[in-house]
Amino acid sequence: MKNKSLLLGIALAALSSCKTASPLQVANVETRKNISINNELKNDEEFVKVIEPYKQKLDKEMNQKISYTAVDLNKQGDNSNLGNLLADYTFGGAEEWAKKNLNKDIDAALINIGGIRTSIGKGDILLKSVFEVMPFENEVIIVKMKGSDLHGLFDYYAKTQVNNPVSHLYIETNNGQLTKSLINGKTVNPDQEYYIATSDYLALGGDNMKFFSKGEMIPTGIKLRDLFIDYFKKTPEVNPNSDIRLNFIGKKQ
Repeated sequence: MKNKSLLLGIALAALSSCKTASPLQVANVETRKNISINNELKNDEEFVKVIEPYKQKLDKEMNQKISYTAVDLNKQGDNSNLGNLLADYTFGGAEEWAKKNLNKDIDAALINIGGIRTSIGKGDILLKSVFEVMPFENEVIIVKMKGSDLHGLFDYYAKTQVNNPVSHLYIETNNGQLTKSLINGKTVNPDQEYYIATSDYLALGGDNMKFFSKGEMIPTGIKLRDLFIDYFKKTPEVNPNSDIRLNFIGKKQ
């Protein structure tokens, strides 16, 4: 009890001293010169020497050729060749994983155009090109959905008219109204279970794709960028598809 009283007394004394102490005084204020970060700023030579071996190694790795394209790969338009290509790669990688781990086939794939950050010019495709196209650490997710719940996917495209790339899907609209929807060239069976490959970002509702919440999410552990790199490496020369998958008739530009 004595110890508690002693501690209480010390605390009260401290508080009292804080109240009676004179306010903090600023001794001096000095104006410092702002340092502009530009080409005139000299490098720290010692630091440059330390990181140079690592920089050389990274540059060598990033500048290695992993494939080739005879045409520009771009993301513009409703059926861009780069969008179609990466959607097909997503489908292919998910299909391989699903057969091995689920003993199932993938029915379709879709990715978001916003996740494709830039285009790839014709010529050699370098490793760094893929990092520039896909700088995010997104993972491939397989969403198991009933056919009756897929109307949300088709309605999303009809409503938004957005050019999010798809694979093994055909979506046709006329003046914003859905007129045709196919998976693997067939109409959707409402009683069938479908396996849709996408990114974790979209599976969790990114870009307002709330329809995925009705399905069962199956993580694969596959990074999209790693998957794309593997496919480019396996394809000495890329031949992208520019077939019509999104057919928005009467779309307002």
